[in-house]
Amino acid sequence: MIQITHLPERGVIAVEGDDRVAFLQGLVSNDIAAAAPGHAVWAALLTPQGKWLADFFVLSDGERLLLDCERAQVGMLLQRLSRYRLRMKVTLAEHPAHRVYVAWGGRPEVAGIMAPDPRLAHFAWRILSADPVATTATPADWDAYRLNAGLPEGSRDMEADRSVLLEAGFDELNGVSWSKGCYMGQELTARTKYRGLVKRRLMPVAVDGPLPAPGTPVLRDGVEVGTMRSGRDGIGLALVRLDAMGSALRCGDAALKPRVQAWMRLPEMASGS
Repeated sequence: MIQITHLPERGVIAVEGDDRVAFLQGLVSNDIAAAAPGHAVWAALLTPQGKWLADFFVLSDGERLLLDCERAQVGMLLQRLSRYRLRMKVTLAEHPAHRVYVAWGGRPEVAGIMAPDPRLAHFAWRILSADPVATTATPADWDAYRLNAGLPEGSRDMEADRSVLLEAGFDELNGVSWSKGCYMGQELTARTKYRGLVKRRLMPVAVDGPLPAPGTPVLRDGVEVGTMRSGRDGIGLALVRLDAMGSALRCGDAALKPRVQAWMRLPEMASGS
């Protein structure tokens, strides 16, 4: 059965003008030229030091780019992106006419701007629609679905000015282009990959006990080795040191067990645990 839910915590930013692709191309982590009707791009905006600020899906209706982003970050994104407009032929504005929906379990037959979620094949569909769409699931159902797959959900799992993309799987999840050229924060992102500097990963964890609050330290033998992020119903995401993956982990009053996903590429010290 196809599941569809409205995501009220998501908003839309419209990027219009002749230079819309070139404008975003120099700012975000992925190849914006690939965004086209029926094909979305997942990308992040970073600090000049390469730390995460926001991520979003970039959809296209052929005339403009539409950023499916966290509603709470719309103002910040408009402000930061607008700093770099200079003489480029581009306009940015919140686009409240479209609501954000997500579907999984098959391709939905609905009206709107629609594209597969680019992070994993056959995982979900992102939908922007100006008309109400009949729903068959709740945002909590979607949350459980993406948690079980180990996919991050913006600021619920990432920390502004602190998180590094490759710790959250942006490489395997098609959130970074290694061939498109320069963008803000590229140097640290490339160095992290090519020098093998990833020592922690955002990992789905089975939670045995009360669900820890986000930010609760993850402990191995009483020593902090990570931090809990989002979760619900016995599953969550935690940022965990790779050398602790095979150990008994505690977080608050719960025991955590990392669940490595098939899409993850981990160093030998973690992949065998």
